[in-house]
Amino acid sequence: MTHLTTAFAALSDQTRLSMVERLMSEGELAAGDLVSDAAISGPAISRHLKVLRTAGLIQQRAAGTKRYYSVRPEAMQAIAGWTMDHKAFWQAGLDRLDALFAEENE
Repeated sequence: MTHLTTAFAALSDQTRLSMVERLMSEGELAAGDLVSDAAISGPAISRHLKVLRTAGLIQQRAAGTKRYYSVRPEAMQAIAGWTMDHKAFWQAGLDRLDALFAEENE
């Protein structure tokens, strides 16, 4: 659970969440590509990338002087698994609530 807590904390920042969403939709990107579209400085992007790497959400690959980033699929699978487990919990509660309302309206 500690890993998920760290992952959710990292994703709680809008900039980092946007970066992960972009990497998920576009695939691996160079750090420079992430900087060019952001309204923040290169050093700020680097700090955000470090938080995401430390949380295990993204990975870095070096090619010459460039650094490329991509989402770690196993991290996204862990988040999806947790979400689906909790969806079932809440759905069961909502189903019981629906049944109670239906019973009262009879």
